[in-house]
Amino acid sequence: MGSRWSAARRRQAWQTSHALLLLPVLLVVAITVAAIGSPPDVHLGPTLVIAPALTPSLAGARATALVSALAVAAQVVIGVFHGGLMSANHVVQIVTLMLLSVMVTVYAALRDRRRLQLAQVRSVAEAAQHVLMWPLPEQIGPLRIASLYLAAEDEAQIGGDLYAVTHAGGQVRVLIGDVRGKGLAAIGEAALLLSAFRESAHRDISLPELAAVLEQSVTRYAADMDSPEEAGERFATALLIEIPDLDPVTRMTSCGHPPPLLLSPGHAVTVPSLHPSPPLGVHGTPASEHTLDVFSFEPGDTLLLYTDGVIEARDARHRFYPLTERVAQWTDASPESLIHHVRRDLMTHAGGRLGDDAALIALHRTASVHRQHHGILGHGGVRAGDVPEIPGS
Repeated sequence: MGSRWSAARRRQAWQTSHALLLLPVLLVVAITVAAIGSPPDVHLGPTLVIAPALTPSLAGARATALVSALAVAAQVVIGVFHGGLMSANHVVQIVTLMLLSVMVTVYAALRDRRRLQLAQVRSVAEAAQHVLMWPLPEQIGPLRIASLYLAAEDEAQIGGDLYAVTHAGGQVRVLIGDVRGKGLAAIGEAALLLSAFRESAHRDISLPELAAVLEQSVTRYAADMDSPEEAGERFATALLIEIPDLDPVTRMTSCGHPPPLLLSPGHAVTVPSLHPSPPLGVHGTPASEHTLDVFSFEPGDTLLLYTDGVIEARDARHRFYPLTERVAQWTDASPESLIHHVRRDLMTHAGGRLGDDAALIALHRTASVHRQHHGILGHGGVRAGDVPEIPGS
Protein backbone atom coordinates (compact mmCIF):
# COMPACT_ATOMS: atom_id res chain seq x y z
CA MET A 1 0.00 0.00 0.00
CA GLY A 2 2.77 2.45 0.96
CA SER A 3 4.81 1.80 -2.20
CA ARG A 4 1.74 2.22 -4.44
CA TRP A 5 0.91 5.47 -2.64
CA SER A 6 4.46 6.77 -3.10
CA ALA A 7 4.47 5.82 -6.78
CA ALA A 8 1.12 7.59 -7.28
CA ARG A 9 2.46 10.71 -5.61
CA ARG A 10 5.60 10.69 -7.79
CA ARG A 11 3.48 10.23 -10.92
CA GLN A 12 1.21 13.10 -9.89
CA ALA A 13 4.22 15.35 -9.19
CA TRP A 14 5.69 14.48 -12.61
CA GLN A 15 2.42 15.31 -14.36
CA THR A 16 2.10 18.60 -12.46
CA SER A 17 5.65 19.71 -13.27
CA HIS A 18 5.18 18.98 -16.99
CA ALA A 19 1.87 20.81 -17.02
CA LEU A 20 3.51 23.86 -15.44
CA LEU A 21 6.30 23.67 -18.02
CA LEU A 22 3.75 24.54 -20.68
CA LEU A 23 3.51 28.03 -19.19
CA PRO A 24 6.91 29.37 -20.39
CA VAL A 25 6.44 27.59 -23.76
CA LEU A 26 3.05 29.23 -24.27
CA LEU A 27 4.58 32.52 -23.16
CA VAL A 28 7.25 32.27 -25.89
CA VAL A 29 4.61 31.48 -28.50
CA ALA A 30 2.35 34.34 -27.38
CA ILE A 31 5.18 36.91 -27.35
CA THR A 32 6.37 35.75 -30.79
CA VAL A 33 2.92 36.04 -32.34
CA ALA A 34 2.36 39.44 -30.73
CA ALA A 35 5.78 40.72 -31.86
CA ILE A 36 5.29 39.61 -35.47
CA GLY A 37 1.91 41.34 -35.61
CA SER A 38 3.06 44.55 -33.94
CA PRO A 39 4.21 47.74 -35.72
CA PRO A 40 7.95 47.97 -36.62
CA ASP A 41 8.60 50.58 -33.95
CA VAL A 42 7.25 48.30 -31.17
CA HIS A 43 9.92 45.85 -29.93
CA LEU A 44 8.45 42.95 -27.92
CA GLY A 45 11.37 40.57 -28.51
CA PRO A 46 13.29 41.51 -25.33
CA THR A 47 10.35 40.28 -23.23
CA LEU A 48 11.18 36.71 -24.35
CA VAL A 49 13.74 36.59 -21.52
CA ILE A 50 10.83 36.16 -19.11
CA ALA A 51 10.33 32.55 -20.25
CA PRO A 52 13.88 31.27 -19.48
CA ALA A 53 13.92 33.26 -16.24
CA LEU A 54 10.63 31.64 -15.15
CA THR A 55 11.53 28.04 -16.02
CA PRO A 56 13.99 27.26 -13.14
CA SER A 57 11.17 27.74 -10.64
CA LEU A 58 9.13 25.10 -12.50
CA ALA A 59 11.71 22.58 -13.77
CA GLY A 60 15.39 21.68 -13.88
CA ALA A 61 18.41 22.76 -15.90
CA ARG A 62 17.58 20.61 -18.95
CA ALA A 63 14.10 22.11 -19.32
CA THR A 64 15.55 25.58 -18.77
CA ALA A 65 18.05 25.02 -21.58
CA LEU A 66 15.28 23.84 -23.94
CA VAL A 67 13.06 26.84 -23.16
CA SER A 68 16.07 29.14 -23.56
CA ALA A 69 16.81 27.66 -26.99
CA LEU A 70 13.15 28.09 -27.93
CA ALA A 71 13.25 31.73 -26.83
CA VAL A 72 16.40 32.43 -28.89
CA ALA A 73 14.82 30.74 -31.92
CA ALA A 74 11.73 32.88 -31.42
CA GLN A 75 13.91 36.00 -31.31
CA VAL A 76 15.45 34.96 -34.66
CA VAL A 77 11.97 34.49 -36.16
CA ILE A 78 10.93 37.94 -34.93
CA GLY A 79 14.10 39.40 -36.47
CA VAL A 80 13.28 37.84 -39.87
CA PHE A 81 9.86 39.48 -39.88
CA HIS A 82 11.06 42.83 -38.49
CA GLY A 83 13.85 44.25 -40.58
CA GLY A 84 16.12 41.22 -41.06
CA LEU A 85 18.59 39.37 -38.88
CA MET A 86 21.56 41.56 -39.71
CA SER A 87 20.11 44.77 -38.30
CA ALA A 88 22.10 46.02 -35.31
CA ASN A 89 19.01 46.07 -33.09
CA HIS A 90 18.17 42.38 -33.65
CA VAL A 91 21.78 41.24 -33.40
CA VAL A 92 22.07 42.93 -30.00
CA GLN A 93 18.75 41.43 -28.83
CA ILE A 94 19.71 37.90 -29.95
CA VAL A 95 23.18 38.03 -28.39
CA THR A 96 21.81 39.49 -25.14
CA LEU A 97 19.07 36.84 -24.92
CA MET A 98 21.65 34.09 -25.54
CA LEU A 99 23.91 35.38 -22.75
CA LEU A 100 21.04 35.72 -20.30
CA SER A 101 19.75 32.26 -21.21
CA VAL A 102 23.18 30.73 -20.57
CA MET A 103 23.34 32.43 -17.17
CA VAL A 104 19.86 31.22 -16.21
CA THR A 105 20.67 27.67 -17.33
CA VAL A 106 23.90 27.63 -15.30
CA TYR A 107 21.96 28.89 -12.29
CA ALA A 108 19.39 26.11 -12.76
CA ALA A 109 22.17 23.50 -12.99
CA LEU A 110 23.80 24.76 -9.78
CA ARG A 111 20.45 24.77 -8.05
CA ASP A 112 19.78 21.18 -9.16
CA ARG A 113 23.17 20.14 -7.83
CA ARG A 114 22.48 21.84 -4.51
CA ARG A 115 19.07 20.17 -4.31
CA LEU A 116 20.65 16.76 -4.90
CA GLN A 117 23.21 17.41 -2.16
CA LEU A 118 20.46 18.41 0.27
CA ALA A 119 18.50 15.27 -0.61
CA GLN A 120 21.58 13.18 0.15
CA VAL A 121 22.10 14.99 3.47
CA ARG A 122 18.47 14.32 4.42
CA SER A 123 18.86 10.67 3.50
CA VAL A 124 21.99 10.32 5.64
CA ALA A 125 20.33 12.20 8.51
CA GLU A 126 17.29 9.91 8.37
CA ALA A 127 19.52 6.82 8.40
CA ALA A 128 21.58 8.19 11.29
CA GLN A 129 18.46 9.05 13.23
CA HIS A 130 17.09 5.52 12.91
CA VAL A 131 20.43 4.06 13.99
CA LEU A 132 20.88 6.47 16.89
CA MET A 133 17.29 6.73 18.09
CA TRP A 134 15.19 3.74 17.26
CA PRO A 135 11.57 4.65 16.52
CA LEU A 136 9.46 4.20 19.63
CA PRO A 137 6.75 1.52 19.48
CA GLU A 138 3.13 2.64 19.40
CA GLN A 139 2.34 0.27 22.27
CA ILE A 140 4.62 -1.11 24.97
CA GLY A 141 3.36 -2.80 28.12
CA PRO A 142 0.30 -0.89 29.35
CA LEU A 143 1.30 2.27 27.48
CA ARG A 144 0.38 3.85 24.17
CA ILE A 145 3.24 6.04 22.94
CA ALA A 146 3.70 8.95 20.55
CA SER A 147 6.88 10.97 20.15
CA LEU A 148 8.25 13.99 18.34
CA TYR A 149 11.76 15.21 17.56
CA LEU A 150 12.40 18.69 16.16
CA ALA A 151 16.01 19.54 15.26
CA ALA A 152 16.96 23.21 15.42
CA GLU A 153 19.65 23.07 12.72
CA ASP A 154 18.58 23.37 9.10
CA GLU A 155 18.52 20.10 7.13
CA ALA A 156 19.27 18.10 10.30
CA GLN A 157 16.92 15.57 11.84
CA ILE A 158 18.99 14.68 14.89
CA GLY A 159 20.84 16.65 17.51
CA GLY A 160 21.46 16.78 21.22
CA ASP A 161 18.04 15.65 22.47
CA LEU A 162 17.42 11.94 22.99
CA TYR A 163 14.86 9.44 24.20
CA ALA A 164 14.49 5.68 24.53
CA VAL A 165 11.99 3.19 25.96
CA THR A 166 12.44 -0.40 27.10
CA HIS A 167 10.22 -3.03 28.73
CA ALA A 168 11.59 -5.72 31.02
CA GLY A 169 10.71 -7.37 34.33
CA GLY A 170 7.08 -6.27 34.25
CA GLN A 171 7.84 -2.56 33.93
CA VAL A 172 8.58 0.10 31.35
CA ARG A 173 11.66 2.29 31.68
CA VAL A 174 11.88 5.56 29.80
CA LEU A 175 14.80 7.92 29.23
CA ILE A 176 14.55 11.45 27.88
CA GLY A 177 17.58 13.72 27.91
CA ASP A 178 19.24 16.80 26.53
CA VAL A 179 22.96 17.04 25.79
CA ARG A 180 24.59 20.45 26.04
CA GLY A 181 24.72 22.04 22.61
CA LYS A 182 22.69 21.20 19.53
CA GLY A 183 22.98 19.64 16.11
CA LEU A 184 25.80 17.40 14.96
CA ALA A 185 28.22 18.52 17.69
CA ALA A 186 26.06 16.85 20.36
CA ILE A 187 25.32 13.59 18.55
CA GLY A 188 28.35 11.72 19.95
CA GLU A 189 27.35 12.21 23.57
CA ALA A 190 23.69 11.51 22.79
CA ALA A 191 24.70 8.20 21.20
CA LEU A 192 26.78 7.36 24.28
CA LEU A 193 23.88 7.97 26.68
CA LEU A 194 21.45 5.96 24.58
CA SER A 195 23.86 3.04 24.38
CA ALA A 196 24.48 3.11 28.14
CA PHE A 197 20.73 3.21 28.86
CA ARG A 198 19.90 0.36 26.48
CA GLU A 199 22.69 -1.73 27.97
CA SER A 200 21.78 -1.12 31.62
CA ALA A 201 18.00 -0.53 31.68
CA HIS A 202 17.32 -4.29 31.65
CA ARG A 203 19.50 -4.90 34.70
CA ASP A 204 17.92 -5.34 38.12
CA ILE A 205 19.06 -1.97 39.44
CA SER A 206 17.18 1.03 40.79
CA LEU A 207 16.74 4.28 38.88
CA PRO A 208 19.36 6.09 41.05
CA GLU A 209 21.80 3.29 40.24
CA LEU A 210 20.92 3.56 36.56
CA ALA A 211 21.51 7.32 36.74
CA ALA A 212 24.94 6.62 38.26
CA VAL A 213 25.76 4.33 35.32
CA LEU A 214 24.88 7.11 32.88
CA GLU A 215 26.94 9.52 35.00
CA GLN A 216 29.99 7.28 34.68
CA SER A 217 29.54 7.05 30.90
CA VAL A 218 29.41 10.83 30.50
CA THR A 219 32.40 11.29 32.80
CA ARG A 220 34.50 8.77 30.87
CA TYR A 221 33.47 10.29 27.55
CA ALA A 222 34.40 13.78 28.74
CA ALA A 223 37.79 12.57 30.00
CA ASP A 224 38.55 10.97 26.63
CA MET A 225 37.21 13.70 24.35
CA ASP A 226 37.59 17.06 26.12
CA SER A 227 40.63 19.28 25.81
CA PRO A 228 41.88 21.10 28.94
CA GLU A 229 40.07 24.24 27.77
CA GLU A 230 36.77 22.34 27.55
CA ALA A 231 36.99 20.70 30.97
CA GLY A 232 33.64 20.81 32.75
CA GLU A 233 31.78 22.04 29.66
CA ARG A 234 30.29 18.67 28.66
CA PHE A 235 27.12 17.64 30.49
CA ALA A 236 23.60 16.41 29.88
CA THR A 237 20.25 16.50 31.63
CA ALA A 238 18.26 13.27 31.88
CA LEU A 239 14.94 12.07 33.26
CA LEU A 240 14.48 8.38 34.04
CA ILE A 241 10.97 7.01 34.61
CA GLU A 242 9.91 3.51 35.69
CA ILE A 243 6.28 2.50 35.10
CA PRO A 244 5.16 -0.90 36.48
CA ASP A 245 2.63 -2.83 34.41
CA LEU A 246 0.30 -3.63 37.34
CA ASP A 247 0.81 -0.73 39.73
CA PRO A 248 0.09 3.01 39.35
CA VAL A 249 3.03 3.85 41.62
CA THR A 250 5.49 5.29 39.11
CA ARG A 251 9.08 6.17 39.97
CA MET A 252 11.38 8.78 38.46
CA THR A 253 14.87 10.16 38.90
CA SER A 254 15.91 13.48 37.40
CA CYS A 255 19.41 14.67 36.63
CA GLY A 256 18.73 18.35 36.10
CA HIS A 257 15.87 17.67 33.70
CA PRO A 258 12.45 19.42 33.71
CA PRO A 259 9.63 17.48 35.42
CA PRO A 260 6.99 15.73 33.30
CA LEU A 261 3.38 16.84 33.03
CA LEU A 262 0.59 14.50 34.13
CA LEU A 263 -2.58 15.02 32.08
CA SER A 264 -5.80 13.63 33.51
CA PRO A 265 -9.24 13.61 31.84
CA GLY A 266 -11.17 16.81 32.38
CA HIS A 267 -8.40 19.32 31.57
CA ALA A 268 -6.41 18.57 34.72
CA VAL A 269 -2.63 19.07 34.44
CA THR A 270 -0.35 18.43 37.41
CA VAL A 271 3.41 18.47 37.85
CA PRO A 272 4.67 15.50 39.90
CA SER A 273 6.96 16.49 42.76
CA LEU A 274 10.57 16.27 41.61
CA HIS A 275 13.87 16.62 43.45
CA PRO A 276 16.50 16.72 40.71
CA SER A 277 20.19 16.08 41.18
CA PRO A 278 22.78 17.97 39.09
CA PRO A 279 23.04 17.19 35.36
CA LEU A 280 25.15 14.23 34.29
CA GLY A 281 28.82 15.09 34.04
CA VAL A 282 28.80 18.10 36.37
CA HIS A 283 29.83 16.71 39.75
CA GLY A 284 30.11 12.95 39.24
CA THR A 285 27.05 12.38 41.44
CA PRO A 286 27.00 8.88 43.03
CA ALA A 287 23.86 6.73 43.15
CA SER A 288 23.26 7.59 46.81
CA GLU A 289 22.74 11.26 45.92
CA HIS A 290 20.18 10.68 43.17
CA THR A 291 16.64 11.05 44.49
CA LEU A 292 13.86 8.59 43.71
CA ASP A 293 10.51 10.40 43.43
CA VAL A 294 7.17 8.59 43.18
CA PHE A 295 3.73 9.57 41.93
CA SER A 296 0.51 7.89 40.83
CA PHE A 297 0.02 7.31 37.11
CA GLU A 298 -3.54 5.99 36.73
CA PRO A 299 -5.26 4.35 33.74
CA GLY A 300 -6.63 7.08 31.47
CA ASP A 301 -3.84 9.51 32.39
CA THR A 302 -1.20 10.72 29.94
CA LEU A 303 2.36 11.52 30.94
CA LEU A 304 4.07 14.14 28.78
CA LEU A 305 7.88 14.24 28.79
CA TYR A 306 9.79 17.03 27.07
CA THR A 307 13.15 18.73 26.75
CA ASP A 308 13.88 22.37 27.50
CA GLY A 309 13.86 23.21 23.80
CA VAL A 310 10.06 23.10 24.10
CA ILE A 311 9.54 25.34 27.12
CA GLU A 312 12.34 27.74 26.12
CA ALA A 313 10.96 28.41 22.64
CA ARG A 314 10.23 32.13 22.34
CA ASP A 315 7.74 34.09 20.29
CA ALA A 316 8.26 37.45 18.57
CA ARG A 317 7.94 39.20 21.95
CA HIS A 318 10.53 36.84 23.55
CA ARG A 319 7.95 35.07 25.70
CA PHE A 320 8.56 31.41 26.56
CA TYR A 321 6.18 28.76 25.32
CA PRO A 322 3.60 28.08 28.10
CA LEU A 323 3.47 24.29 27.73
CA THR A 324 1.50 23.56 30.92
CA GLU A 325 -1.14 26.13 30.06
CA ARG A 326 -1.49 25.01 26.44
CA VAL A 327 -1.76 21.26 27.01
CA ALA A 328 -4.64 21.72 29.48
CA GLN A 329 -6.99 21.96 26.49
CA TRP A 330 -5.86 18.58 25.10
CA THR A 331 -5.91 16.32 28.17
CA ASP A 332 -8.53 14.02 26.61
CA ALA A 333 -6.64 13.65 23.31
CA SER A 334 -4.86 10.48 22.22
CA PRO A 335 -1.03 10.52 22.39
CA GLU A 336 -0.82 11.03 18.62
CA SER A 337 -3.32 13.91 18.65
CA LEU A 338 -1.66 15.47 21.69
CA ILE A 339 1.76 15.48 20.01
CA HIS A 340 0.20 16.86 16.82
CA HIS A 341 -1.50 19.69 18.68
CA VAL A 342 1.62 20.61 20.65
CA ARG A 343 3.81 20.60 17.56
CA ARG A 344 1.49 22.87 15.59
CA ASP A 345 1.02 25.22 18.53
CA LEU A 346 4.74 25.27 19.37
CA MET A 347 5.83 26.08 15.82
CA THR A 348 3.19 28.81 15.58
CA HIS A 349 4.45 30.29 18.85
CA ALA A 350 8.07 30.20 17.68
CA GLY A 351 7.33 31.65 14.26
CA GLY A 352 8.18 28.39 12.48
CA ARG A 353 11.75 28.11 13.74
CA LEU A 354 13.14 26.79 17.02
CA GLY A 355 16.30 28.05 18.69
CA ASP A 356 17.15 24.64 20.18
CA ASP A 357 16.42 20.98 19.56
CA ALA A 358 13.13 19.83 21.07
CA ALA A 359 11.72 16.41 21.91
CA LEU A 360 8.37 15.22 23.28
CA ILE A 361 7.04 11.84 24.41
CA ALA A 362 3.38 11.21 25.29
CA LEU A 363 2.69 8.05 27.37
CA HIS A 364 -0.98 7.11 27.79
CA ARG A 365 -1.83 4.42 30.33
CA THR A 366 -4.57 2.13 29.03
CA ALA A 367 -4.34 -1.10 31.06
CA SER A 368 -6.43 -1.67 34.16
CA VAL A 369 -4.46 -1.58 37.38
CA HIS A 370 -5.25 -4.15 40.13
CA ARG A 371 -4.15 -3.06 43.57
CA GLN A 372 -5.14 -3.10 47.17
CA HIS A 373 -6.76 0.08 48.37
CA HIS A 374 -4.35 1.17 51.07
CA GLY A 375 -4.74 4.86 50.44
CA ILE A 376 -3.21 5.88 47.13
CA LEU A 377 -2.57 9.59 47.22
CA GLY A 378 -3.15 11.96 44.33
CA HIS A 379 -0.66 12.70 41.61
CA GLY A 380 1.82 14.21 44.06
CA GLY A 381 2.89 10.88 45.64
CA VAL A 382 1.90 7.58 47.26
CA ARG A 383 1.82 6.15 50.74
CA ALA A 384 4.16 3.37 51.64
CA GLY A 385 2.50 -0.02 51.77
CA ASP A 386 0.59 0.18 48.48
CA VAL A 387 1.02 -3.31 47.05
CA PRO A 388 -0.16 -4.39 43.59
CA GLU A 389 -2.73 -7.17 43.59
CA ILE A 390 -1.62 -9.90 41.20
CA PRO A 391 -4.53 -11.55 39.37
CA GLY A 392 -5.11 -15.10 40.54
CA SER A 393 -3.26 -14.68 43.83
